[in-house]
Amino acid sequence: MMGGKYMKYKILMALMGLEIGGAETHVVELAKELKKQGHDILVASNGGVYEKELEQVGIRHYKVPMNQRNIFKIAQSYFMLKKIIRKEKVDIVHSHARIPGFICGMLHKRMNFTFVTSAHWVFYTGMGLKYLTNWGQKVIAVSEDIKQYLMDNYHVRNEDIFVTINGIDTEKFSPETDGSRIRKEFQLDADKPTLVYVSRMDESRAMVARQLIEITPRLVEKIPDLQILVVGGGDVFDELLEKSKIVNRQVGRNCIIMTGARTDINELVSVADVFIGVSRAALEAMAAGKTVIVAGNEGYIGLFGREKLELAQENNFCCRGCEMSEEEKLYRDTIYAFCDMTAQDRAAAGLYGREVIFDYYSVTKMAQDSTSAYDAAWRESHEKQYHVVMSGYYGFNNTGDEAIMLSMHKNIQQLGDNYHITVLSNKPVETREKYGIEAVYRFGIRDVLRAIYGSDALLSGGGSLLQDSTSTRSLLYYLSITVAAKCMRKKVMLYANGIGPVSGKRNRRLVKQVVNRADLITLREENSHQELLEMGVNPKKCFVTADPVFTMDGVDQESAYALLKQENIPLDKPLVVVSVRHWRDMDKFIARFAKLCDTIIEKYNHNIVFLAMQMPNDITISEKVLKRMEHPAYILHNSYSPEEVMGIIATANFILSMRLHTLIFAARQHVPLVGFVYDPKIAYYLEQLEMPSGGELKNFDLEHTLCLIDDILEHKQVYVEKLREKAAMLNQKAHRNEKYLMRLLEKRK
Repeated sequence: MMGGKYMKYKILMALMGLEIGGAETHVVELAKELKKQGHDILVASNGGVYEKELEQVGIRHYKVPMNQRNIFKIAQSYFMLKKIIRKEKVDIVHSHARIPGFICGMLHKRMNFTFVTSAHWVFYTGMGLKYLTNWGQKVIAVSEDIKQYLMDNYHVRNEDIFVTINGIDTEKFSPETDGSRIRKEFQLDADKPTLVYVSRMDESRAMVARQLIEITPRLVEKIPDLQILVVGGGDVFDELLEKSKIVNRQVGRNCIIMTGARTDINELVSVADVFIGVSRAALEAMAAGKTVIVAGNEGYIGLFGREKLELAQENNFCCRGCEMSEEEKLYRDTIYAFCDMTAQDRAAAGLYGREVIFDYYSVTKMAQDSTSAYDAAWRESHEKQYHVVMSGYYGFNNTGDEAIMLSMHKNIQQLGDNYHITVLSNKPVETREKYGIEAVYRFGIRDVLRAIYGSDALLSGGGSLLQDSTSTRSLLYYLSITVAAKCMRKKVMLYANGIGPVSGKRNRRLVKQVVNRADLITLREENSHQELLEMGVNPKKCFVTADPVFTMDGVDQESAYALLKQENIPLDKPLVVVSVRHWRDMDKFIARFAKLCDTIIEKYNHNIVFLAMQMPNDITISEKVLKRMEHPAYILHNSYSPEEVMGIIATANFILSMRLHTLIFAARQHVPLVGFVYDPKIAYYLEQLEMPSGGELKNFDLEHTLCLIDDILEHKQVYVEKLREKAAMLNQKAHRNEKYLMRLLEKRK
């Protein structure tokens, strides 16, 4: 079989059973839609009421007892599934629930099939059960909160999780569905108010059913003709049936009707004026155009409307994390739905609910999400996979280093879907949530070693990691990560590094010893190359490229101006973006620099905007400059992504900066700049870009700098064209980094 976007698979769905339930209905609808799209679908389970529905659309079912933890049943299921997979020549096994996942996971290790799972719910992780759970090559989560649960509790990689929805068949669940058969069966009066509740009648699912039965006498006092259908079967059905009989005797009529387990849910829902339920049942009722109260064992959302959509979507209408359901809440909303809402109000609420289903919860979308997971898992099974770990100064709110991380990640990812990246970050949760990048805590020894052990290569970079001007401790950290990788026999690449300054003799010897063990070294500038050669590093391993940030793009101009407006930055005059940082002996420089800013405002009629590249340090130094100024200026106080910072820089007429990556951002956006030298790397890049230098901080010359600015403004287009030429050249050189990496990974040991 050929791989690819339009590939048709033979898929085995493995689940515990086919009795009434949200996950079971999800699997049935998914199987039917995938069948419709041309895939060959098989289902294995302990069976149940949905077998007939699958049979009617030509989906074969194998009865396998995967519904029990009994060790003998698990062993029996193992051998039965093994036989089915071999006989049917299955391409993909898609398991649902813990027991099927455990069994299929064991088979996956021994058989040649692609393995995908679905997470419909959160599992108990105690008593070692966490370690018996197998999530396959890719996992499909039915909500964002379950995705987070998988990452937090099972360390499933962000890139291995596909979020889907509970897809609903909008033809089956429709306002046009005929409920006459149901009314006849249960002797319901079409002119009397009807409430329908649907869920499994299991102890873990039936709390709201209990509450509804308890409040029925009070409901009937306000709604005398109320008819209630409670739909579903389970281990507490008999108990609740007895309670309902007691309530019916109490109200003097057969008010509550317990239907037991049913498959004709669409017809049962069709007779409702108001529906109570959770998860898939609530979505089905919305598709049918019903007024819905969302309530379940995990929480209470209440009457669904526009203001509840975002909350409900976060937990897939399961109410996880919401306030708990209580009888008073249920009573209040039920009375409101029947007594305070008019028929027109309920119709409008139902119409909105159905719109939500069409927009977000179609069964076609659910099948497409699953197919995306299948394709990704298939490629992983049939293509060589490369796993790399990136080590750098990530997760410290430094825009320059975050830009390096994002640029490296983007460029490596563009090599193909078979390249997988884990970042060592100071704030791994923030890195994952903000950028969607897989990350572990850089000081978590176990997590770091696990990540390196599971990788093919360690990338140390970019930026000036190997230096001792800030501290020897930092230098030793990066060297130790490299040593750990080599001890595990992993390939190591120094990726677009800036080297130095390394002043201590002992430190220089350490750098030489460790760096010589690296397999490949790329350097972002010639100065760094020379520094390594002087230390005695093997020149055959070293190649000069450029900083990865020369490949990054900023947000568009409209978005950048919107960010400035949010911080009340006036746009009536040209902007000068200023980037300063803390350094040694800054007092004289601050005073002179404040005078420079005042002169720019007076002489050129520009607005000064201070930009922080590292929060909050750069805010503090910017405020010190501002206090010394006589004219008003502005500071950007919010935290921005590297792309947003680059976009803001593009709005400037010119740039004044001490920060290297502010200069690189400006060059990338072709904005003329003046740099101020606190480190040799600044002088080097100013020379490379052929941009003017304001000199070293201790020798800052106000008049000289003003002459530089005069020249920029007088010959601005010349500067712009020069930067355009230099940025294009450095962009090409920066892209050599990932090409070197690709060769390193593809090279056999």
